[in-house]
Amino acid sequence: MPSAKIWAPWNLTMGEQATIGEGVNCYCVAPIEIAAHATVSQGAHLCAASHDIEDPRMKLIRAPIQIQTGAWICAEAFVGMGVVVEEGAVVGARAVVVKDVSAWDVVVGNPATFLKKRELRDR
Repeated sequence: MPSAKIWAPWNLTMGEQATIGEGVNCYCVAPIEIAAHATVSQGAHLCAASHDIEDPRMKLIRAPIQIQTGAWICAEAFVGMGVVVEEGAVVGARAVVVKDVSAWDVVVGNPATFLKKRELRDR
């Protein structure tokens, strides 16, 4: 979407049919990968950098983010540096994720906690 903000777009990789919604902020100080069929919904923030709070100068630190195949980052969720959201996982609306999310898990809240396994119905 045209309203998405991509800092350092050369550090963003998107797979086939991956989607970034309106108002998404991709702070790509380190590489961010959004794999095939993954969705990052409106207002979400993918933040691949922070500051070392133990350093008196608060040095910039960074680590890549991976949103794997078929995962969904819901509206206004935050995904921090170094996080891997595995295949098929869902990060609920406004959740704050600072640790990896296992495949097909649904996580919600701040900080994000496991809610349930995602199970797809037959068509």
